[in-house]
Amino acid sequence: MKRNHALLAALAAAGLTGCGEPSTPANVIPEGTTVTLALLETTDIHSNVLGYNYYSLADDATLGLDRTSTLIRQARAESPNNLLFDDGDVIQGTLLADLQAVTAPVKCGETLAVHKAMNALKYDAGGLGNHEFNYGLPFLSQVTNTDFGIPGVSKPAGTCGGPNFPLVLSNVTAVATNKTIYEPYRILARNFTATKPNGETMPVTVNVGVMSFVPPQILDWDQKNLAGKVAVGGSVEAAKQYVPEMRGKGADLVVALSHGGLDTSAYSPKMENQSYHLSTTGIDALLIGHSHLIFPKGKETGAAALDPSFAAIPASAKVDAVNGFVNGVPTVMAQSWGRRLGIVKLTLAYQGGKWVVQPAQTTVESRGYKYKDGTTSVAADPAIAAAVQTEHQATIAYAKQPLGVSTDFEMSSYFALVGDVSAIQLVNQAQIDYVKNAIAASTDATLSSYKNIPVISCSAPFKAGRNGPSDFTDVAPGATPAAPVGLQVRNPGDLYLYSNNNLQAVKIKGADLKNWLETAAKQFARIDPAATAEQDLVPSYGTIYNYDVFYAENNALQYQIDVTKPAGSRIVDLTYQGKPVADTDDFIVATNDYRAGGGGNFPGIDGSKTIIKSPDANQSVVGNYLQKIGAATGKVTLAANGGARSWRFVKTATAGPVILRSAPGHLALAQAAGLAGVTAEGGLDASGFAKYAIDLSK
Repeated sequence: MKRNHALLAALAAAGLTGCGEPSTPANVIPEGTTVTLALLETTDIHSNVLGYNYYSLADDATLGLDRTSTLIRQARAESPNNLLFDDGDVIQGTLLADLQAVTAPVKCGETLAVHKAMNALKYDAGGLGNHEFNYGLPFLSQVTNTDFGIPGVSKPAGTCGGPNFPLVLSNVTAVATNKTIYEPYRILARNFTATKPNGETMPVTVNVGVMSFVPPQILDWDQKNLAGKVAVGGSVEAAKQYVPEMRGKGADLVVALSHGGLDTSAYSPKMENQSYHLSTTGIDALLIGHSHLIFPKGKETGAAALDPSFAAIPASAKVDAVNGFVNGVPTVMAQSWGRRLGIVKLTLAYQGGKWVVQPAQTTVESRGYKYKDGTTSVAADPAIAAAVQTEHQATIAYAKQPLGVSTDFEMSSYFALVGDVSAIQLVNQAQIDYVKNAIAASTDATLSSYKNIPVISCSAPFKAGRNGPSDFTDVAPGATPAAPVGLQVRNPGDLYLYSNNNLQAVKIKGADLKNWLETAAKQFARIDPAATAEQDLVPSYGTIYNYDVFYAENNALQYQIDVTKPAGSRIVDLTYQGKPVADTDDFIVATNDYRAGGGGNFPGIDGSKTIIKSPDANQSVVGNYLQKIGAATGKVTLAANGGARSWRFVKTATAGPVILRSAPGHLALAQAAGLAGVTAEGGLDASGFAKYAIDLSK
């Protein structure tokens, strides 16, 4: 972290600051002077500006930047020397985001609601996440007021509304120019109060360099938006280029904003979660995201247990998930949706003409709303609600628009992991209907030749606990006071969360289908029938979007999952129309572009088997199918659209209890769905999930 004052003075005299804004302190800094500062992080906000669920039209006190604002204010009071960063996945994720990006796109002179809130919070800098690219490059260019230098992609003339803080992105370049589409880094000169060895205080300037990284998989996940326009390099390679460059330009600290989790396997420039390897590139602090997890373990009373994905990291990897260090680098992940604030407190000592981090005086915290006593939540900041009230009310009005169809049953995902398909079957039916019609209407000889191949479908219960006990699909039956005209615009988004996914279809063999199901079944823990201690059937909901549930018309596809077996050998009795599925059997699977293009690393599903690339979003396909049912019968029914269970567990008696964590208060739904294996509702865990007793012998 050497600071070259002569170089900085020369640069300042010449008016050159490169990608940053360093300056030289006016006062001579005595040897041994210290400065303590806090790096604050939010990540994966996903446009959750307020603690409000637009799918259920209800307040939700477990999320939202309005409560994060209170955490930020309190952390700033504790540490007056501070910087606030965001780690990406900001602009997508709620009906508010979809309204502003798709249904009624904001104009150049307007600012996204989430950016209004972030501007009010005075962020110092931000990175980007994979979901920033979901709405396309032209939209991203406009709402961040950035010209990417990409032919055919230009923001409107003039200054567009956007964040009032710099955005940096270090590993995405424009193909046409080979230059990063955002600044690769920024050096922030911040005036802090330091303490001299004699106890007196003095002003100092600390230059903080910040860079950010996204997963290379954006080229697959948003191929329709990015192909031929941008390239994505490895984060380690980019860091090795820019860290020395920032140091040479006077950066006293280098902070990496990495939109990726901690994968400790051998490094590859194409790996999705590269953060672990970034820790070895000479950075001083690592702020991470993407996985929607808590790192390090929460410090509040009664904090949730360490996520299994972190607990399973071998000791040789040097990951301290309790104190928050990765290869000695302080590292934090602030969960998602504004539910936590990452806080890295550093003490720097001025030694030998440079600022030196004091590891023994470094602390890391992923702070939640109840951090003070484990029970009392912080209050929402009313200023955030006031800043976005117009957009909030417009989203509620949009969410309430009728679809012209009602339902006679409750479509929920509370027990999707033990067989309830009430929130999944209709999605699969919509996808099958779309693909069959596309094949029947096609004039392409190859596609037409597939008319006699069975079309099946898969969809995951996207909202099934990944973001806490309030994160479940729940579409109420019939007409209710909140929805007196039946289903509304908000409901397809509840059934199918990702508005950016487009429908695709792949042609596969029976062997591919078996491997696909095996990969999905990795979601379950391996259950030991002889164990007497409590076993959690699904220890982590972190990858719930990879739990694909398959369906065929007339419930013709059936399979069982043996959770006593190791991952990779759990699928048994896989049949279609009552006959065992052979490795050579042909199937067409209706899915989404994320999965068809290789998302989730399902064996053999890598884009090479895609036969239909639809321009239509899966969420729109579901909405259109609901309207189609409405025009035909006026009602979605349990018998026709929500009761065809395609899979079951292999019956197994266990010596000890097996539990499933889900939202509390829904045992009656499990019983109504005929899930005899869900026998009782127990107490709450530290995260607020109820522990439901699961009898695998039923």
